[in-house]
Amino acid sequence: MNLTRWDPFRELELMNNRMQALFPPSMRRDDDAMLADWTPAIDVQENEAEYLVKADLPDIKKDDVKITIDDGVLSMEGERKQEKEEKDKKFHKVERVYGKFVRRMALPSDVDEGKVSAEFKDGVLHVHLPKAEHARPHTVDVKVM
Repeated sequence: MNLTRWDPFRELELMNNRMQALFPPSMRRDDDAMLADWTPAIDVQENEAEYLVKADLPDIKKDDVKITIDDGVLSMEGERKQEKEEKDKKFHKVERVYGKFVRRMALPSDVDEGKVSAEFKDGVLHVHLPKAEHARPHTVDVKVM
């Protein structure tokens, strides 16, 4: 008979992972969600030259968004500020989420971090992550003799 040491914290972690699996990915809480009030939806696309991250940030000013790359991790942080109720303006329903957001993702190893660029247009943030030259596919002609 083998004896094993019981670790109650490991049991809690396993239970938490099982509970998280019950919910769709959009409803799961991750480490970033603990730091933020909401999480913007993102799309990640890839072509031969770059990766493109698109984040939906409606009603947010460009100056309220901060993008950083640190140790191979892309971070998008910011805040959507709520309008204040004024005397002549009443809110009958408020469904949109306000407050701080954080979204982080590990970058692929072939991203050229020195050439990353971003643009903000029509409430959508576009982060361009160019691939390094050595990582791009190329064709070599081989002559058969």
